[in-house]
Amino acid sequence: MPADAPAFLNVAIVGTGPTGLYVLDHLLRCDRPLSVTLFEAGLLAGVGSPYSPESAAVTMLANIASIEIPPLAEPYLDWLQRQPEAVLRLYGVDPATLHDRQFLPRLLLGAWFRDALESMLAAAPDRGHRVALREATRVTDVSMADPDIRVTFQDARGEDSQLFTHVILATGHSWPEDPDDGRLFVSPWSGLIDTPIPPGRVGVIGTSLSAIDAAMAVACQHGRFDDDTQSFQLEPGAETLQVTLMSRQGLLPEADFWCPLPYRPLQRFTEAALDRALQAGTDGLLDRLWQLMVAEFALVDPAWTESTGVAHLSVEGFAETYFAQRLTTDPFAWAKANLAETLQNARSRRVVEWRYAILRIHEPMERMVAHLTDTDRTRFDALKRVSIDNYAAVPPQSIRRLLALHRAGCLKVLSLGNDYRMDKVGDVTRVVTETGSTTEFDVLIDARGQQALQAEDLPFPSLRAALENGDVAVDHYFALKNLGEGRIFLPAAPYLLSRLPFVQGITASADMAATVVAGILGPDGPA
Repeated sequence: MPADAPAFLNVAIVGTGPTGLYVLDHLLRCDRPLSVTLFEAGLLAGVGSPYSPESAAVTMLANIASIEIPPLAEPYLDWLQRQPEAVLRLYGVDPATLHDRQFLPRLLLGAWFRDALESMLAAAPDRGHRVALREATRVTDVSMADPDIRVTFQDARGEDSQLFTHVILATGHSWPEDPDDGRLFVSPWSGLIDTPIPPGRVGVIGTSLSAIDAAMAVACQHGRFDDDTQSFQLEPGAETLQVTLMSRQGLLPEADFWCPLPYRPLQRFTEAALDRALQAGTDGLLDRLWQLMVAEFALVDPAWTESTGVAHLSVEGFAETYFAQRLTTDPFAWAKANLAETLQNARSRRVVEWRYAILRIHEPMERMVAHLTDTDRTRFDALKRVSIDNYAAVPPQSIRRLLALHRAGCLKVLSLGNDYRMDKVGDVTRVVTETGSTTEFDVLIDARGQQALQAEDLPFPSLRAALENGDVAVDHYFALKNLGEGRIFLPAAPYLLSRLPFVQGITASADMAATVVAGILGPDGPA
């Protein structure tokens, strides 16, 4: 443990989504008795908003398979195999087909999270730990009460507070409230599931998996998918349903591709090579990193490297080349062809080496972003789009359902261009694209995902006021640099996106949790 750590550790975890659960898992491995209090604003702890019944439907798939999910209490696949057949079939899952690379409903993943929490709570006393769970309890403030940290909270009994030695703000995603008119949704997770959407003109801003989830949520109010025939059948009277996915480029995501897991090590884009690139200075760093990427491509996929001329391209030129053919192809035709190729590659276990290289590169690349100059950070946006397109590939079943919706005449894709406009005109939202075409929508759903947040967005007034110059800078343990002497941690993606552009998903939650607990218990970990 750190030399200056308090003799007794009393830890608050604010938020019980994946990050909070993985923090608890690591803390409970500690040989020293700990006191841990979990605060959850919702009625049901341990689920996480994208995986809860309030935010997800059975047709919404998680884009992560069991083989990639770090265990909690037990591996996800082991838990699945213990579930009664009747339970799995409620989620549309055939127990005979379970395997570790399968994409399953978000709701099922949420059930595993909840069971894992209950298992950890039951096991904690035998390990000498005291764990308290406070559901339906919203933390309203975090403030210094030297030498401790005061957490103020509100529950059914009113306002109260407790003192802690360490506070972990694992608050996850943050969405503003929807207007109360049933015509605008600021995210797919903010009430869409429970709101009746009339069959009509529905616009979805975004084309990622979140946007696909929004389209599924609306479609399933007015019809049903038959996955055996890969079709969608509208209910009588719903023939006017028209869902439009919109993005600047009008591209659909590609299907998740088969690759070896765990990752094979990179051979040119290595940590040692990155350190040498950084030691040469920040000026020109992005171009040196790009040359390391090119060297990796040339080694693992020389034919593709030669055919694309990637060695002669700039960072910006590579992004243009990467998307060029898709931009000139009908998005549904591309999706159909890409799906067929992806499924064939999975059956034969064929690795598309250049894609696999991009997938593995994005994680070590992330730690270099903070060192880029302002000019290079702007240029990096082009490379970021490629990386996100690569690692945010979606479950093949989601592509099948998109194609089924399109064949049923219920789904379109609209390219907005960079210079587009959205205006509220009476009860409709009018969208004018860069080319001047106009489309009107009765309902609009913003599914562009989490935006980066700043200190002013923190929901804890004392914490906001105490941060110098509104800065939410964190150290390498995700502890706030300017407050709390390394004892207030903020492993919450919205506040990290400006520094860590790829910090999303369950594996990122597990990694952040391990790092936070190392900051509390010391780098040697829980033992």
